[in-house]
Amino acid sequence: MGGAFVARTFVAVSLVSLFSRLTSEWVTFAQLDATYAAVMAGALCGVGMLMLFRHRTGLGGINILAIFLQENLGLRAGYFQLAVDLAILSVAFVILAPDRLLLSVLSATVLNLILAVNHRPGRYLGVS
Repeated sequence: MGGAFVARTFVAVSLVSLFSRLTSEWVTFAQLDATYAAVMAGALCGVGMLMLFRHRTGLGGINILAIFLQENLGLRAGYFQLAVDLAILSVAFVILAPDRLLLSVLSATVLNLILAVNHRPGRYLGVS
């Protein structure tokens, strides 16, 4: 997908790793409803990934495959990624409590529907 894609993806993965590490030191919550957190986390991640996808940047693994499939086969990245996420979560029922599994499904659904609805061929592509 090109050297520029690789470079942007490397920077994005590095920044996500850095901020994941630092966020727990910068942000605390005295109270947080789990359903609200699942929806907002899915929405924020979805919007962030939408920005990355529109600028031809991935976060590794499934993201890169989703972008590739959308660009080359016309398979919508959000729907593909939702299918993969739900397949992964279907195996997680062995480990996760049912309420946590449902929250994970909710969050993944919100995230990927934002991508599916907004990242389509012919829409904005901010390629530098």
